[in-house]
Amino acid sequence: MGEHQLTEQHVAAEIRAVVDGVYSATRQHDAANAMSFYAADATIYSLAPPLRQSNGDAAGLQKWMDEWSGPIELSDRDFEVTASGDTAFATSLTRLSGSKPEVGDIELWYRKTTGFRNIDGAWKIVHEHESVPFFMDGSNLAALDLMP
Repeated sequence: MGEHQLTEQHVAAEIRAVVDGVYSATRQHDAANAMSFYAADATIYSLAPPLRQSNGDAAGLQKWMDEWSGPIELSDRDFEVTASGDTAFATSLTRLSGSKPEVGDIELWYRKTTGFRNIDGAWKIVHEHESVPFFMDGSNLAALDLMP
């Protein structure tokens, strides 16, 4: 059991390193580096339109990053990894904050589930799903003021 537990801890640490790599690249506005943590055929359901995008849109991600002044901060809490074989999933509540020149300071929490596959000895993101709750009162407004 101890060996199995160490393996789970090792995988969790490797997954954490991948997520931290994406966060670091995002903070530095480096879309190409951020995308390097994704598999070539990754499916991404991000907060921004369209409904579904495939990996490889580094230019679109760079354009989004360039809209921010200063670092784009990402952090999370309740980060949990579940792994079996060459597949792993991580769930978290994720915080995005920073500043946009025409909008000002932005801070929001959202839900994130990320799927990973070990490809040639490296963990890559193969699926990512981000969402914010919305008010079910008919207003269709996103509940962007929620905090954990």
